[in-house]
Amino acid sequence: MILAVALFMERMDSTIISTSLPAIAADIGTSPIALKLAITTYLVSLAIFIPISGWVADRFGALKIFRLAILVFMIGSIGCAYSNSLEAFVLWRFVQGAGGSMMTPVSRLLLVRGTPRNELIDALAWLTIPALIGPIIGPPVGGFITTYLSWHWIFWINVPIGIFGILMVTKFLDPVEPREPKPLDFRGFFLSGIAFSAFTFGISVLSLPAVPLTYGYISIAVGIVSGMIYIWHTYRTPHPLLDPKLFRYPLFRMSIFAASNFRMGLGALPFLLPLMLQLQFGLTPLQSGLITFVTALGSMGSKFFASRTYNLFGFRNVLALTTLLSAVLLGANGFFSPETPVALIMFCLLVGGLLRSMAFSGVSAMTFADVPDDESGQATSINAVAQRISMAMGVALAGGALDLSSTIRGSTLDLTDFHIAFFVVAIVSALATVSFLRLPADAGETLIKRGGRKRRGLAAE
Repeated sequence: MILAVALFMERMDSTIISTSLPAIAADIGTSPIALKLAITTYLVSLAIFIPISGWVADRFGALKIFRLAILVFMIGSIGCAYSNSLEAFVLWRFVQGAGGSMMTPVSRLLLVRGTPRNELIDALAWLTIPALIGPIIGPPVGGFITTYLSWHWIFWINVPIGIFGILMVTKFLDPVEPREPKPLDFRGFFLSGIAFSAFTFGISVLSLPAVPLTYGYISIAVGIVSGMIYIWHTYRTPHPLLDPKLFRYPLFRMSIFAASNFRMGLGALPFLLPLMLQLQFGLTPLQSGLITFVTALGSMGSKFFASRTYNLFGFRNVLALTTLLSAVLLGANGFFSPETPVALIMFCLLVGGLLRSMAFSGVSAMTFADVPDDESGQATSINAVAQRISMAMGVALAGGALDLSSTIRGSTLDLTDFHIAFFVVAIVSALATVSFLRLPADAGETLIKRGGRKRRGLAAE
């Protein structure tokens, strides 16, 4: 539970900011669409630093790095609270992401190394619960703070939580001795960092107001070229940071690419929905948060029967159906208007959250279905990076659709633009269904319980 404090803080922060975007944008003198760069930057920072989290923990000691990660996250939070411009806010969100990139994987590492194997499943379950509670209370808490206090306090509250976490870690957790890790692929870290950050920044810039499109095109080109050089580099080094050779495993390859399409919708929803509810429906941040929190409530509910569902109906059937229905419900947001009953909106969000979580539980487990144990560490890193990049792509896609729609119509942003953006991200998410229908009937068979035995359990994302 001490380790879960950091996970709770990171997950709650990422959901609180979505509710408070309009207020932050108005205060620092920018538009809510431009402020999507702050969300994208945070996700990119996670994708850059997550691959080296395990190496850093082994090299310097997991407990030291965990405390340092909390401290960096707190510093980034303080910087965000003091920001008075888009540039400063984006910079400090990047610092926050650097801390968050170490907190989550290193907390899991500490748990695995400090827990007897026969108690590990229960321990991981306790660690996961705060991660699910954070997104549930994040929107209403963020809405209350923004409505009745100031958006600055959504970052200040991380300070006492972080201090409490550092004190509890120091008092109750035994130090973990450093280990001798494999040599760090410095060139790979440099190239992959440039590739991820430049590409994602580029696609965000293409839809940012008052930023020349040339910057976006150049950034995308730099990202693509860096990615190609990185792939070439991996075949010339014995220990690549992220090894593309893992894509030779069919289920791993399918899980990464299909889930990336599907996850783009997940990344777009927390960005689009609060903006639509506040800018077009006229709701306060608190009212918006009290509506959107049911999405996380649905996600939490699916964890109680996800394993049984996959055991009964198989991975191909469940993944195809849940991704299709999730995409339909995502597109349903494009039909909402201020006259739509709040109960209907919340029902669609609740069911959509349940179905998305069900799909992600299966995808997370299937990612490792045909990967040997000795390569599971690499698979974990690639999967974590793909998650963050695809969610950042979803935010960029949503923002681009909003801006393009309003530009074509030649008017300011209105409800029609949000409807179009929801339809676009829903179509992209639905592409995952086509991929999952192509899975063999026995896909993920090693993950399914047979006769009371469980060869590998479902993992929660």
